[in-house]
Amino acid sequence: MRKILSCMLMMFALTLLTGTAQESLRIVVQADKPGAEIQPTMWGVFFEDINFAADGGVYAELVKNRSFEFEFPLSGWRQLSQQNGTGRIVPGFYYPYNPGNPHHVSIFLDPAVESFGITNEGFRGMGIRKDAQYNFSVKARLHESSDIKMKVELLSASGQIIGTAVISGFTADWTNHKVSFAASDTELKALLRITLEGKGAIDLDMISLFPADTWKERENGLRKDLVQMIADLKPGFLRFPGGCIVEGRTLENRYQWKTTVGPVEDRKLIMNRWNLEIRNRQTPDYFQSFGLGFYEYFLLAEDIGAEPLPIVNCGMSCQYNAAEVVPLEELDSYIQDALDLIEFANGETSTRWG
Repeated sequence: MRKILSCMLMMFALTLLTGTAQESLRIVVQADKPGAEIQPTMWGVFFEDINFAADGGVYAELVKNRSFEFEFPLSGWRQLSQQNGTGRIVPGFYYPYNPGNPHHVSIFLDPAVESFGITNEGFRGMGIRKDAQYNFSVKARLHESSDIKMKVELLSASGQIIGTAVISGFTADWTNHKVSFAASDTELKALLRITLEGKGAIDLDMISLFPADTWKERENGLRKDLVQMIADLKPGFLRFPGGCIVEGRTLENRYQWKTTVGPVEDRKLIMNRWNLEIRNRQTPDYFQSFGLGFYEYFLLAEDIGAEPLPIVNCGMSCQYNAAEVVPLEELDSYIQDALDLIEFANGETSTRWG
């Protein structure tokens, strides 16, 4: 009976389609008589950190794992022996620059050769433009009785030096050091090389390289070209920072906006929700540094003339993974986070979050 009914419905549908195809349709558009006004906020963009959209994408930082906080602290880094130089690289966390992000790297130079270093691969390579200016910074501390200077270089895929600078004046206290230099060539897959010369040992943290020409030339800025593409869409709203990424694989790994604001070095890195989700495209080196955090998202929305549409966790993890749900009696902290976000975005500067 079901088969007969299905056949009858199919024949009826074909009859309707045949009849429709034979009819002539005439559509009249009255361009001088517009209908209801369409609100600009009916159209917008939705940003989520998938496929290195933030770190390695619109966020202009070129160094991967700049603070050695990945699950494997030396992920993205390789030790370099130059001119028979030897030494040791040791991930450490004693007396850190920042207790919230305690990992740093200690580099010990062999006193016999006095030359050793490390390289960083960037996010599948560093895109470098000829004649562009680049800003390098590092937080460093000398060990006792050490005297070390640092050479910073950009290398092309073939190993040619396409940018260089020297830093000295390190002390026994954690201090921030900055230097700028220009690139002599364009390279799609450049590496950053740091060579240390002298004697003793040095601790390094927050090793960073940015193009000087970021969007609106901001420090800790965004890529100018990519932001311009978003702006050219003329979106009415900017939704951020995503959907599943807000939930996290587990509630412990959820997106918490309060950890993404304030000094960049204080923002606590976590694993990206999408790092191991796709079986044949796993990216275990995919983390969130939160250099692009809620403050930067609000600035971006303002810059491109879009209404900000922030998303906060409502008390559940991704239902496809851990499927955790916070009991009703434990929701207060989640509600307070949402209220505090309203204050952060709209409150007076005299208020706690404003």
